[in-house]
Amino acid sequence: MLYRSMPRTGDKISILGFGCMRLPLDGEGKIDEPRASAMIRSAIDRGVNYIDTAYTYHGGESESFVGKALQEGYREKVFLATKLPSWLVETPSDMDRFLDEQLSRLRTDVIDYYLLHSLTAERWEIMKRNGFAEFLDRALADGRIRRAGFSFHAPLPLFKEITDAYPWHFCQIQYNYLDTHYQAGTEGLRYAAGRNMGVVIMEPLRGGNLARNVPDSIKNIWAESPRSLSPAGWALRWIWDHPEVSVVLSGMTVEQDLEDNLSAADGGEAGSLTAAEQDMIGRVREEYRTRMKVLCTNCQYCMPCPAGVNIPECFNRYNMAFMFDNLEQARQTYTVFLKPGSRAAACVKCGACEEKCPQNLKIRDLLEDVTRLLDGSE
Repeated sequence: MLYRSMPRTGDKISILGFGCMRLPLDGEGKIDEPRASAMIRSAIDRGVNYIDTAYTYHGGESESFVGKALQEGYREKVFLATKLPSWLVETPSDMDRFLDEQLSRLRTDVIDYYLLHSLTAERWEIMKRNGFAEFLDRALADGRIRRAGFSFHAPLPLFKEITDAYPWHFCQIQYNYLDTHYQAGTEGLRYAAGRNMGVVIMEPLRGGNLARNVPDSIKNIWAESPRSLSPAGWALRWIWDHPEVSVVLSGMTVEQDLEDNLSAADGGEAGSLTAAEQDMIGRVREEYRTRMKVLCTNCQYCMPCPAGVNIPECFNRYNMAFMFDNLEQARQTYTVFLKPGSRAAACVKCGACEEKCPQNLKIRDLLEDVTRLLDGSE
């Protein structure tokens, strides 16, 4: 495993971090704890030392699970990261209450990397109104947290404002070879690094879309290289090629995800991609951009929908029709995986989803497109 130093702290962090938002599930949709625990411990045994979770992941169950998985000596081997649910804060005391609850859930006395979760313009105002700086100063001073940061889902100008508002140790941004000019993007990555902040990367595979069901046209581009990397491996290598990146989070759901990511990490040095490989990735980028209709990353922030629509899965099936050149299969799987009440046609246009979407998608209009295409009216 390769490691990089956090600029401000010198912490040696594995370039691959284990994200606990997409853990394996059992038959009832709950975390498959034996399987997920085995995966996390295997990752740690093989050098991964950054574990990332959040208060709301897996319906609020992720932190408690991670706390159990890190027993028997594993807690001492990792930097543990979790996040304050910024949108749930109503009073200054809520921040201390959430942090203390998280410490209990995680069965630890200290959280190594603590983030204000998923900041947008509205949530940033909530944080400022409730004295986030005083809270973080207090939590750092009394030892409940070791490093302070934030995760971000909004336009670049706000990212710069937040970056300059507090002496952060690190930040967490969405970044992959499709999202170079989206949200913080490359400019934000460099802006944070220029201020001596560590940068944690989320959504390196855009919710898995860069690794699953790869169309033949893109497989043919990847096949040009003599390196035996998977599509996921290439996506990770592209991010690790940036020296400003501290660690890349991967939400690993099956054992093969872990094996694939660990294999890719073996050669993830900054500046290691050749000019030909950079060109190859650029051509893959353009091919995908011509295919994707909805830039949804399946982050689940729009859920639950008050009307019961499974918004991310509707968009997933819609994108599949275009990305993988198979409308018939997309229509079939749409009816198999989505019951009538969870399909796009059940949308009542309340707009609650659009207020929460970190990608700023026009979800109501897009759901109409899904209905027209996948319900067979086109």
